[in-house]
Amino acid sequence: MAKKATSSAKKKSVDKTNHLTVLPLRDVIIYPHMIFPVLIGRASSLRAVTEALERDKLLFVSAQADASVDEPKIGDVYEYGTVAKIMQVLRLPNQLLKVLVEGVAHARIKKQVHNVHCLEAEIEYIKQDVVPQGKEFQAMMNRAKDLFTDYVRSSKNLPAEVVTALDGITDEYHKVYYIGANINSSVENKQKILNSRSITEQYLELNTLLSGELELLKLEEEIDVKVNDSIQKNQRKYFIQEQIRALQKELGEDDEFMGGSDSTNFRKLIDEAGMPEHVLAKANEEYERLRKTPTMSPEYGVSRTYLEWLTALPWNQTTNDNLNIENVHSVLDADHYDLEKPKERILEYISVLNLTNSTRGQILCFVGPPGVGKTSLASSIARALGRKFVRISLGGIRDEAEIRGHRRTYIGSMPGKIIQSMKRAGTINPVILLDEVDKMSSDFRGDPSAAMLEVLDPEQNHAFNDHFVEVDYDLSKVLFIATANVKYDIPLPLLDRMEVIELNSYLDIDKLEIAKRHIVPKQIEAVGLHDFNVKFTDDAILKIIREYTREAGVRQLERELSGVLRKIAKDIVTEIGNANEKTSTTTTTLRETSSFKKIANKRKVVIDVQLVDKLLKAPKFKSKAGELSDKIGVVTGLAWTSVGGDTLPVEVTIMPGSEKLTLTGKLGDVMKESAQAALSYVRANAELYGIDSEFTKGKEIHIHVPEGAIPKDGPSAGITMTMGLLSAASGKAIRGDVAMTGEVTLRGNILPIGGLNEKLLAAKRYGVIEVIVPKDNEKDIEDISPQVKEGLKIHFVSTVQEAIPFVFKDKLATIPTKANSTTKKHATV
Repeated sequence: MAKKATSSAKKKSVDKTNHLTVLPLRDVIIYPHMIFPVLIGRASSLRAVTEALERDKLLFVSAQADASVDEPKIGDVYEYGTVAKIMQVLRLPNQLLKVLVEGVAHARIKKQVHNVHCLEAEIEYIKQDVVPQGKEFQAMMNRAKDLFTDYVRSSKNLPAEVVTALDGITDEYHKVYYIGANINSSVENKQKILNSRSITEQYLELNTLLSGELELLKLEEEIDVKVNDSIQKNQRKYFIQEQIRALQKELGEDDEFMGGSDSTNFRKLIDEAGMPEHVLAKANEEYERLRKTPTMSPEYGVSRTYLEWLTALPWNQTTNDNLNIENVHSVLDADHYDLEKPKERILEYISVLNLTNSTRGQILCFVGPPGVGKTSLASSIARALGRKFVRISLGGIRDEAEIRGHRRTYIGSMPGKIIQSMKRAGTINPVILLDEVDKMSSDFRGDPSAAMLEVLDPEQNHAFNDHFVEVDYDLSKVLFIATANVKYDIPLPLLDRMEVIELNSYLDIDKLEIAKRHIVPKQIEAVGLHDFNVKFTDDAILKIIREYTREAGVRQLERELSGVLRKIAKDIVTEIGNANEKTSTTTTTLRETSSFKKIANKRKVVIDVQLVDKLLKAPKFKSKAGELSDKIGVVTGLAWTSVGGDTLPVEVTIMPGSEKLTLTGKLGDVMKESAQAALSYVRANAELYGIDSEFTKGKEIHIHVPEGAIPKDGPSAGITMTMGLLSAASGKAIRGDVAMTGEVTLRGNILPIGGLNEKLLAAKRYGVIEVIVPKDNEKDIEDISPQVKEGLKIHFVSTVQEAIPFVFKDKLATIPTKANSTTKKHATV
């Protein structure tokens, strides 16, 4: 009776307190009659506990619907929760509190109460109903106890004493909360018990929750049984194998531990591989280890893979070289138009091979813009020699292990690209193309270009050591050919081991011949028009070259020609389809129809300029001939990029403002320094050119290089920016039909540049008639094709003053000096 009175008194005191601070909980539900420690660290929660301690130690605890919310509001917690009393507070380091609370009553949030410090709400206490006395409710209670007993028995985390403790609880409400607290389920599922207001609804939710959790536990048990059975089978198999091994040892047959077929196959492969002595010794050692390793051991797979690679590599297989000079010459001419210099060097190589029968020291590197035939030229060399051809793409490789292979200690390890290529080739003397050798990079995993040094060094590559193979492999009979777009991006030690052969950009006339001889026949076959009489006129191809492509090679040209032929194919198929509908043909393929044969015999398609206009619509590139007018502060420079030569217009403006130099157009550091050097030269020599020495006072100088989204760098625009500054400062116009290139020093000297051939080609495409080139590049003019120089007047100058007369339409008021009194030299071709 005393216990009931205490409980009644406690309930009466609770009823008087309906404004409580709210403590949001993460991933936990606290039920009435439950004692639970809560670790508190959020500022708002700390204030809620502090205010509760100052009042009557009561607060409302409820779980967050989303535990990831760091600063929950009243709408982020469940409406139904528990009024709890603070029993103990323990202060921890880092301003944390460990609060021991006891669930007192089932309650819900009625409405929020304004509190600037923490969450506070008006609480409605859920009145406990009179416990039903019927058989249905008794059955529900018994079912809950039975399910809970089964749950505890199946669970690995709950002791049997939990069920014993349940028998000591007489209050039905207490029972439902006790069972719910001991179920390992989600917050969402356990919250459903609190969301139920009547005792009957709570027991229904509890039974549902227990049934679901028991099903999960049964599934987990079934999975555990299956896993254990599998482990036992493997252990039994291993035990039997060990017994077989022991019996074989007694019979003197332990050599046959490895599967009989595997043993026979590997023994045969090793004997027939033709390995050198040191490799054969390694293979036999690994073979013996494999025979004595259980097949279930992880080492078995490693050793087996290693032996598979050793026996698959070519050790003495070769192809016979076709060293007939005439044959090689005819193959190269059939596959490639022009490219006389590379072809000549290849014929020299074949001649040396005829005399020495050795490829040592012969490592070629084709350097040129994309699409000029570097990769296909290497393939033609292999075809001419009768050797196997393998291509290795080095673009983007940044891991040394890609070249040298991974050590066998790593899972999934394999040889590097060099050994893989030798396996694909199947011979020890293939042609291996190292494509995009200038695109390799390095990081924390190593420098692949350093690994390539051993591959390309004739003094070392006869004993190339791959980390996976772990034996020396002879690469001395391999013909390595590398390709690159830009020579300067190749690491110097690597470049030193190769002979560079430059492939220049194609002229329009070259592209025309390539299209007629190679591209058009190939694309006609590719789109299925070989049965029709389809021809391009020369003017049509030239129009596509000049107005629909802008490239050093012919890749875009091939795409445009293919596009034209596809449109022709579409018109022909449409015409055949219409004819078939009229004749009601029942054949399955288009080529079997009479309409196809009839149209193929009669149809002649001549693709001329007008048809190109109709099919390809508006040109992609307009002619710049109209932009060659004389302008102040606008100069045409010449640039050399990885995709060929191009014009580089430079615009200079001088305007009122703060005294500074503004550079725009996505310029690199070297180009910015060239602009600063150009400005320093002009300022230092202003009076020499009749310019006010204080022309920069109170002025802002802006140098812009158009097409600002494209990165630009390099020193060869120095003379271009110098002339632009002189024009803007003097107010004199610069000739629009003149282009220039060259690096400028602070003394006005013009230094040599690279890529002269590509820059002269760009000048011809742009329509300029005069080009200013550094005098030190005069020696390079002999290597340039007469077709490139045709129609260009090339001036060779060594100083800025020498270039002035060729640049300005109206002469600048220059003061004669020793530098500009020398004879100006130019070449007219």
